[in-house]
Amino acid sequence: MIRIILAVIVGFVAWSIMWVGSERVLSIASPDWFGAHQSAFEKATLNKEAYTPDTMILVLNVVRGTLVTIITGFLAALIARENRRSTLILGILLVAFGLVVVVMTWHIIPLWYHVVFTLMLIPMTIVGGRLKSFS
Repeated sequence: MIRIILAVIVGFVAWSIMWVGSERVLSIASPDWFGAHQSAFEKATLNKEAYTPDTMILVLNVVRGTLVTIITGFLAALIARENRRSTLILGILLVAFGLVVVVMTWHIIPLWYHVVFTLMLIPMTIVGGRLKSFS
């Protein structure tokens, strides 16, 4: 059980680092597109300013989120040495945190994005865990 708890904690921290890290890399690599979009998003979230999301960036975020979630599901399964409970618990934790983000950004992000991003978290965490097969 300790390994599962550790796997979930490491998976969540790794997910957060990879999400924020990839966001920073993309903002630096493309300051006029991705970086400008992220700055506008942050201002809109904090100051309730007007904001029009770029659909391509939202799609990129779904793809990026899917990859990060698969990787962290694999990592959790690797640490826990099992791929059922650790990945499911990690997925549930990611959804819980994701719902907090949904509440904070409900007014500025389209419904389709909230639904797709949130609903992919548990299945993709499980997919990542299944990539690490156990006998």
